[in-house]
Amino acid sequence: MSDSTITNSAQGSYPTARSGRPSKVAIIGAGAVGSTLAYACVTKGVAREIVLQDIVKEKVEAEALDIAQGIQFTSAGAVSGSDDPEICRGADVVAITAGAKQKPGQSRLELAGATVGIMEKILPKLVEVAPNAIFLMVANPVDVVTYCSKKITGLPENQIFGSGTVLDTARMRYLVSLETGTATQNIHGYIAGEHGDSEVALWSSTEIGGVPITQWGKTLDGGVFDQEKRDRIAHDVVRSAYRIIEGKGATNYAVGLAVSRIIGAILNDEQRVLTISPLLNNWHGISDVCMAVPTIVGREGAGRRLELPLTLDERDRLTASAERLREVARGLGY
Repeated sequence: MSDSTITNSAQGSYPTARSGRPSKVAIIGAGAVGSTLAYACVTKGVAREIVLQDIVKEKVEAEALDIAQGIQFTSAGAVSGSDDPEICRGADVVAITAGAKQKPGQSRLELAGATVGIMEKILPKLVEVAPNAIFLMVANPVDVVTYCSKKITGLPENQIFGSGTVLDTARMRYLVSLETGTATQNIHGYIAGEHGDSEVALWSSTEIGGVPITQWGKTLDGGVFDQEKRDRIAHDVVRSAYRIIEGKGATNYAVGLAVSRIIGAILNDEQRVLTISPLLNNWHGISDVCMAVPTIVGREGAGRRLELPLTLDERDRLTASAERLREVARGLGY
């Protein structure tokens, strides 16, 4: 074996790009979500280089410097920040967190117009400097923003998608784990539809260690997973973000971890099933909308959308969720 082939151990645990060069992630927006995402990416070693870009020069440089001064304790190699989109050149993944800030009591869909306006300004330059990147939309309302952003950029449907309900799904599994005392890793169930008020918990396919949740038996409180308990968990998932925003002004830690998980699945070509928000084409009869469904995620971005078996009620609610999102996008001219 030649010396030139022994590179991975010297370079660190992070994945490489398709060309073989070290991987690069660009994060747009250095607010609470963007800066926390950068920190999560560094601590998890998802890429060799992390760059932050934001229009507020002092803020983005300070956030990047604060993280960079700790990279001795991680496998990351470089962290930098700039107000110039040029810093994103050649990125493998561009995660866009920049957008209008959600206020207490405000729905994600009410943010749509302002955030899409921001996308119209920033996306053309980002596509110019990173034309081959996977574009991961995080800014809310993520489903509408993703749909409009695909129209703005003209990127292939595998190359641009939203973070969807990856976080909502994690919240659901966490709440189920509290009811059962089982590890979240052994709970398999999904939240689909809008990342927001009309999202749908797919209880009919939820299992714990292979046991359908409706057949789990006694929960820790002595009850069972009846309709009332399932409805309460689904309601708590939807209300989670509102509760956190009311308490501290923004959600950032869990979403940072969730989005770093998506980025890791892309760069490591994991072919992992995640409830991202891609463009749908006849998924259970739903088309021409971006919303969360279980999707295989790998180096090429959004792959096959899995058509889980649905109850009639689940299908009807997802169809209604799609109509709600489509109506908002049409109202914005897309």
